[in-house]
Amino acid sequence: MNPDIQNPFSDLGLLPAIVRATADESYSEPTPVQREVIPAAIAGRDVLACAQTGTGKTAAFVLPILHQLALAPRGNDLRVLILTPTRELAAQIAERIEAYGRHVRARHAVIYGGVSQYRQETALRQRPELLVATPGRLLDLMNQGIVKLDKIAHFVLDEADRMLDMGFVHDVRRVLAALPKERQTLFFSATVPQAIETLARSMLKDPIRVSVTPKVTAAETIDQSVVFVPKDQKGDLLEQLLRGTDIERAIVFTRTKHGADKLSRRLERAGIDAPAIHGNKSQNARERALAGFKAGKTRVLVATDIAARGIDVDGVSHVFNFDLPNVPESYVHRIGRTGRAGATGRAISFCDRDERPFLGDIERLLRQRLHVLEVPRELSRAAVGTDSAPVARPAPAPHAASVPRNGGPRQERAVAGPRDGFRPPGEQSGRRPGGRPWWQGRKGRGPIEGRSS
Repeated sequence: MNPDIQNPFSDLGLLPAIVRATADESYSEPTPVQREVIPAAIAGRDVLACAQTGTGKTAAFVLPILHQLALAPRGNDLRVLILTPTRELAAQIAERIEAYGRHVRARHAVIYGGVSQYRQETALRQRPELLVATPGRLLDLMNQGIVKLDKIAHFVLDEADRMLDMGFVHDVRRVLAALPKERQTLFFSATVPQAIETLARSMLKDPIRVSVTPKVTAAETIDQSVVFVPKDQKGDLLEQLLRGTDIERAIVFTRTKHGADKLSRRLERAGIDAPAIHGNKSQNARERALAGFKAGKTRVLVATDIAARGIDVDGVSHVFNFDLPNVPESYVHRIGRTGRAGATGRAISFCDRDERPFLGDIERLLRQRLHVLEVPRELSRAAVGTDSAPVARPAPAPHAASVPRNGGPRQERAVAGPRDGFRPPGEQSGRRPGGRPWWQGRKGRGPIEGRSS
């Protein structure tokens, strides 16, 4: 397609060379966040955007930045800084810069921890105009005098709420202190709680506010369910489900790094190739695992929450929450790895007795109950025993204590009473009134489609 003819990206004010790159990527229509952010960014306005992964937000800031760099006089100064919380997201943004900037000259580099800084130093000596970085490695190189931010004209803070969750707020403020006062700032966050509002106010000048989704939402295309299963029997059930032929690609989330490694080894012994990625893995190991998963060489990936945001892998059909997260927003970002771009997906959560308060937090956040999934008859005895039938969950408590964002110990909370009083008749056993299973009448969906035949 000729990018200059009937290409909606032309209407956003982008240069023809950049519009051509969107055509190369087979982009036919800008997403809502792109429609609102790109013209404002081209005009030089600061932007505060509430946008989750999967909404096209990376293109929303990369495309106008490439446009502005292409129009600016060429030089050897570092003009753009994109700060992001994880190595994987930094690498992904760098890939998008290469794709969108293929028809314009924009020298860029990417730096993150977990690998030797030698190659990164070499890249920085090439005088990039645009730098993608994680906070820790950026501060290290700033302290060594290798990176200077005094000429930055455009600053992007991506995944701001994730930065706070990971404890990077002080690092972010140190980076901000090194930036020129006169600059353009594009601020992106999946959620905008009070702490994010406060940070944004300290960074932005008269910003355009863009919100393309509710503060926290789960895609309507994702079928969400919960299975009540004792902790020591979760692995048996997961093995059975992962053997299902309907599972094209699946991500299994655990709460801890140790748990991810342990589960990965167990699945490998069962003949299911399932590499693990988490913060203690070397960058090379993480990149190999992700590359194999993206290429379809491995069907299952075990991950901690480091993979819950920013990892854009097409065709993830299932997400399994082997452990429920103790921060409810993490649930939304985990299951957002499936059901992307209008595709359907399934999210199945395993919940033991100790995790029921976490489930209550998640349901309060979603403002909905998850479907209680009946353990398949052929699995109920062999896999999870006879005591796995769901029991009453605590009702959502309007004034329940909040969960610490740092993942620390959870305080005891009062609950409003048993869950049964809020449950539709028959839901406890996974059936509708009259004994009919809840999944009947839902086209194409069985109780657990991933079970073995």
